[in-house]
Amino acid sequence: MKNNQTTSLFPKEQVMESLKQSFVKLNPRVMIKNPIMFMVEVCSVIMFAVMIYSIFNDEQGSFAYNACVFVILFITLLFANFAEAIAETRGKAQADSLRKTREETPAKRIVDGKIQHVSSSQLKKGDVFECEAGDVIPSDGEIIEGLASIDESAITGESAPVIREAGGDKSSVTGGTKVLSDRIKVLVTTQPGESFLDKMIALVEGASRKKTPNEIALTILLAAFTLVFVIVCVTLKPFADYTGTVITIAAFLSLFVCLIPTTIGGLLSAIGIAGMDRALRANVITKSGKAVETAGDIDTLLLDKTGTITIGNRKATRFYAVEGMEEKAFIEACMLSSVSDETPEGKSVIELAHESGLRVRGLHTEGARMIKFTAETRCSGINLKDGTEIRKGAFDTIRKLTEEAGNKFPTEITKLVEMISANGGTPLVVSINKKVAGVIELQDIIKPGIQERFERLRKMGVKTVMVTGDNPLTAKYIAEKAGVDDFIAEAKPEDKMEYIKKEQAAGKLVAMMGDGTNDAPALAQANVGVAMNSGTQAAKEAGNMVDLDNDPTKLIEIVEIGKQLLMTRGTLTTFSIANDVAKYFAIVPALFMLSIPELAALNIMGLHSPESAILSAIIFNAIIIPILIPLALRGVQYKPIGASALLRRNLLIYGAGGIIVPFVGIKLIDLIVGLFF
Repeated sequence: MKNNQTTSLFPKEQVMESLKQSFVKLNPRVMIKNPIMFMVEVCSVIMFAVMIYSIFNDEQGSFAYNACVFVILFITLLFANFAEAIAETRGKAQADSLRKTREETPAKRIVDGKIQHVSSSQLKKGDVFECEAGDVIPSDGEIIEGLASIDESAITGESAPVIREAGGDKSSVTGGTKVLSDRIKVLVTTQPGESFLDKMIALVEGASRKKTPNEIALTILLAAFTLVFVIVCVTLKPFADYTGTVITIAAFLSLFVCLIPTTIGGLLSAIGIAGMDRALRANVITKSGKAVETAGDIDTLLLDKTGTITIGNRKATRFYAVEGMEEKAFIEACMLSSVSDETPEGKSVIELAHESGLRVRGLHTEGARMIKFTAETRCSGINLKDGTEIRKGAFDTIRKLTEEAGNKFPTEITKLVEMISANGGTPLVVSINKKVAGVIELQDIIKPGIQERFERLRKMGVKTVMVTGDNPLTAKYIAEKAGVDDFIAEAKPEDKMEYIKKEQAAGKLVAMMGDGTNDAPALAQANVGVAMNSGTQAAKEAGNMVDLDNDPTKLIEIVEIGKQLLMTRGTLTTFSIANDVAKYFAIVPALFMLSIPELAALNIMGLHSPESAILSAIIFNAIIIPILIPLALRGVQYKPIGASALLRRNLLIYGAGGIIVPFVGIKLIDLIVGLFF
């Protein structure tokens, strides 16, 4: 999907479609969803009637003047509709690219052991189909048999293939992706029309977008402001009558439209849609705008250690031979124990031994029997032709093996194991003929730059918690080195759940990421649950976001996107309310300064006339909306500098700026308008 993302903010096709939608959205049944812009529409309708009336009677001003006011109010509506339409159109462009992926594809459905060739639309939940190299996966499902390399670029935009296999947490496949190798059997997990792609398209198009709680609250607040300004404008009539000032309907309506927060009213929907769009461009599908918004308020972040904080593949970093054994002989024994070990750890033992000048081809393995690692034995090794048995495995496994054979487990090795664990490493003990020969130290390498990312989160006020199955000593070392605030060692699924509940009971919002069925309860419990696309169907259903890249560090980016959404909405609301001050000083003194000369002192902009003042104010009120559309779509740049510092910065830039910019803008417009009115 990344390949389909356009770099231009306003592609020609999207602009043309948005212009059409700007007129379609003038439907009052659509406009009433936005109370502020609906009031502007009501004012436009009234102004249209006044304009027609002024053709025959000029007591409400000239036809040209009233026509200008009507056109400007109408354009204000179109600009607000365009802001929402361009945000929606960008989402629909993403949906079109997804539709190309969701084309009808042939499927090999298995019924009573026989293959039936059917269309993908005929597959139902519970059906089983087969795919082999070159086939496009026809529907979402879980692999129940086999292993395959799969090209997911149609969904994620990443060209590198991924491995999916039956069992475990990497068994989920998505319709529209392609099998590159091997053969798999897949159990369909969705009904037709309810696939992951179908849901993505609905979400991206905005069909499933509902106003978030914060958005609803802000809409109510803005509606209250609008009601206040209705009262303000109505009370001006008795004042005008008392002072003998004639105020036209055009002046009343213009003052009302300028005072209500039309800027944020016109951009509010666009900001929410753009927030979901930014998440999509980060290859995260959000099930609702609320999920993105909540991410911006997160207090606690749960992160798995493996693959998130650490690279995930532990590497051999040092060999420790037992006292009395030659180092070269010990390293050779370590190599022999790892010859058949296909795990990344086993391969790293061979690589470390190569640095000592030893090579696998120099080992005597003729007639040897390889002992592969299993979860039950927790060790691997080799039985040589001469009867020598070499084993490599966990500390307690090798200790049990040696003690059962009547051999003493060296105290120095016990201390060495404790030291390695305390330093965040994993000790692998090696035995020869059931006697301890030494220890291999494995280290889980911390990802470069992860400390800086956690520091950024800390500045945002987010507490980071590392979740790991390691023992407390190792967990403590990794947590300190990575810079996380807390950790859960020897974690079981229920431990994550309990920790989330404990944080929520303290009034905190919690986010976590998971991919397995055992993560589903915690994902559902978390305020923001991010499931990996490669994970199980249960995890994807439980979470309220899905990460298409399967990147465990994506949570950090999601938090930043959420904070950017909240900040963009807050700053533009501040700007919108602040610039009402300048418009007030533009219109009110201009209306009364002829009958009350003392009010001329408030005409600090020195506007030309009441008519030019009104027109200049409503022109500025209209054009500021399209000027701010790029900011609403891109979002205000977020910097992790703390809440109070952020508030001061935004009040200075958007609060003070919201007051100063209109003064300058209205004055410049008045210089031009004053030539005609």
